[in-house]
Order: sequence, then structure tokens, then C-alpha cells
Amino acid sequence: LVGGGGNPRPGEISLAHNGVLFMDELPEFGRRVLEMLREPLESGRIAISRAAHQAEFPARFQLVAAMNPCQCGYLGHYSGRCRCTPDQIARYRAKLSGPLLDRIDIRIDVPAVSDEELIQQVAAESSRTVRSRVAAARRLQLERQGKPNSELTSRDIDRVCAPDDAAISLLRQAIARLSLSARAYHRVLRIARTIADLAGDTRIGAPHVGEAIQYRRLDSHSR
Repeated sequence: LVGGGGNPRPGEISLAHNGVLFMDELPEFGRRVLEMLREPLESGRIAISRAAHQAEFPARFQLVAAMNPCQCGYLGHYSGRCRCTPDQIARYRAKLSGPLLDRIDIRIDVPAVSDEELIQQVAAESSRTVRSRVAAARRLQLERQGKPNSELTSRDIDRVCAPDDAAISLLRQAIARLSLSARAYHRVLRIARTIADLAGDTRIGAPHVGEAIQYRRLDSHSR
């Protein structure tokens, strides 16, 4: 995943540079392997040290990961089939450390749908429509700061992600209730800035911040 060898070579995270790295069944990866994702998720590069060689590879990728809510996969299922105990669920989720989760901006619970809901056809936006909205938001970001929101530094965030008074009040509540770290705080603001850009809003308001906070709602029961 991270690369290595006697003569260091890039791993999957470097091969995914400027692309997407998808990791299914995330807790099934070894704890040591998962913890090694922290550096590239933060800096966009990975340093590999060996006795005789040291190498640094680019690793600015978009991480997309999936996991079950518990070991059997049926926690919260409408069928009630899950028999995992609270301790088993806690041990399963504890495979993902707090510092690693802190670096994942959006975490969404996807509940199972019933047979009837699965069969029903629901009207939705086309991919073309969504793509045009995303492209417009990206152009706005490049015009405003010369780079996409994903690459904003802490100093950049202070400059271009200033929330209004209502949003600041909501952020204070989130910090108190969710014990957000400084890293999480900046990531919430960065996501809120993107949500505002997608909506065509110049200022970050409470609705944008509220939505960004909701995307971290697994904080309370994932750690």
C-alpha cells in the first residue's frame, strides 16, 4: 500500500496520486498499515526510510473507503439479524484510530433499504447535471484562491473560509459537543466552503456549516 523494499518503490497510494484510492472493508486492513495513511492524507506525500536508502514519493490522493457497521454487517438492518454485542461492535470500530478518522472529512452512514424501496424507481439528477455544478464550483475556487479547496492550508482557510455570525455560533456548539480537534475544525470549514461554492454562495452561513458537521456525525460512535 505505501511502498518499500530494499530499493524503495512507490506503493498503491503513490500510484493513486491525483486520483482515487478505494479501500473496501477498511477495518480488515492491519492497524499498522492504516496508521501509515495518516502522513500522506495530511501532507500529500510519503517518506520511506530503509537502512541504506530514503525516498519520498507523491501521494496526494482522494481516499474513498467503506466498512460495515459491525462484524456481521447487519447492525441497524431492518431485519434485526445482528447479534453482535456492544463490546464486539466497539472492538470492531476501534480498529480505526481517532487520528486516522480525524483526517477523513466526510463519513456517512448508509442504511440498508427495504425490498420495496429498492424496487421503486426514484427520479434523480443526471450525472451530467451534477458534473456541471461541480465543474462550476471548481472554477470558482481556482479563480478565488488559485487552487481547489482540498489544498487549502490553515492560513488559507482563515482567509477564504470566514463564516458569518450564525455559523460561528454553530461551530462553537459543535466544538463543545463533539470535542472537535483543531484539524477537524479546519476540515469542517473547508467542507463548508465547498458546500457554499456548490450552492453559489459567497459567504459561509449556518446551513453550510451545519451540513459539514453532519458529515462528521459518526464521530460519536466510531471512536
